[in-house]
Amino acid sequence: MRITSLNPDTNIGASGWLIELEGHRLLLDAGMHPKREGRDSLPLFRAAGDQEVDAIAISHCHHDHVGALPVALRHFPRAHVLMTELSYFLVERVLHNSVNVMTRQRAELGIADYPLYTHDEVDEIAPLFQGFRYNRPIEWAAFHKVRSHRSSPTLEFRDAGHTLGAAGILVQGRRETLFYTGDVCFHDQTLLRAARFEDVEADVLIMETTRGARGTPEGFTREAEIERLLDAIQRVFKRKGSVLIPSFALGRTQEILGLLALAMAEGRLRRQPVYIGGLGRVFTEIYDLQAHRTHRQHHNLHLHEALDLVVLDPAQTQALPLHTSRLFVVTAGMMTEHTPAHDLAVRLAPDERHAIFFVGYTDPDTPGGRLRVSQPGQPFFFSQLVPELVRYCEVQDFDLTAHATREDLLDFVGRVDPRVVVLGHGDETARTWFADQIAQRYPRIRILQPQPGQPMEI
Repeated sequence: MRITSLNPDTNIGASGWLIELEGHRLLLDAGMHPKREGRDSLPLFRAAGDQEVDAIAISHCHHDHVGALPVALRHFPRAHVLMTELSYFLVERVLHNSVNVMTRQRAELGIADYPLYTHDEVDEIAPLFQGFRYNRPIEWAAFHKVRSHRSSPTLEFRDAGHTLGAAGILVQGRRETLFYTGDVCFHDQTLLRAARFEDVEADVLIMETTRGARGTPEGFTREAEIERLLDAIQRVFKRKGSVLIPSFALGRTQEILGLLALAMAEGRLRRQPVYIGGLGRVFTEIYDLQAHRTHRQHHNLHLHEALDLVVLDPAQTQALPLHTSRLFVVTAGMMTEHTPAHDLAVRLAPDERHAIFFVGYTDPDTPGGRLRVSQPGQPFFFSQLVPELVRYCEVQDFDLTAHATREDLLDFVGRVDPRVVVLGHGDETARTWFADQIAQRYPRIRILQPQPGQPMEI
């Protein structure tokens, strides 16, 4: 088996793994780096060489895992594209939105490479997408099987509990087995239930390490964290302030809307409109429509029915009065420029009545990351659009992550008991923690930390 990380960096970036097994080639994910621009944001597809790949398997539809799929298909035009049936309902909308964002960034930031693909190209490749149920073996190298009479390895999607359609991917050959966690969550969220990886066995484990640098405090519970968030929202409303919860349109938005809907139904929060982004509304509708297919809690909770959702347009972002205790759950989670979360933060920051509540990961080098660690009354660099911001509003951090804790992932390594663990999708501090802990607890396991574009023989 040969594995090559196509991520152009060693941190959380453009996810892409080339797996070469028994004469066949499989690409796991084709994402775009969230902190890079233009072609620098793409996986290192050229490191895969000129040889075709048999299939591209997508773990889930977040941008850093699927955003470069149209470019991948230019490099590998004969590849099948495989994903879960729930991701199948999401992927085209994600890619079309990516075109819109890149087109806007070309005009606003002058990035000549953008867009890296077009709406027409997304439409042209869409017939190549195939959606599959969880736990179904798929012969992903079938066309090589016809030509060479060799048996095809199989893959199965296993429910990862991270966001709608997310999957770990089990790849089985005649002699060797590999498991790729993708982004995984081992605890129940408000809507989605925990990952179903109970019976996974593999010789090689490719594992995310997102939270390797963040331990879980003793006595922490998600339920207590939700209570703390609801109490904080009530306090802000009592002082006539508004609340901004920056969130990713897919997954984080729906989970937050779910807990707000339950709180309003129970009388914990008063019923009022919740302002969301347009893409968040689209994904919320898909969450509602596909509830019956999903391993989730509250199957009968339809967010569009339970909440008064208002799509926030750009003019409202700039002009909507904020003195009437409004509630915003809007993109982007990192508060990048030209997003509702960025623009609302600039308006909320100077007023101590308001609050900005973070409920998931924010990169330290983004506007959201800088706001998160800012001190009241002290100027700081917020973004290229707003070089200096002074904030007086309340800022709090609530740990409602959709990623597995590092303790749960370490236990998972022991359950799988692989010969080799490949550490990815995390910064250096996170990967170092896992490398040290695995070496101490499971000394027989070989630990690899790949360099961009460098094949590893296993």
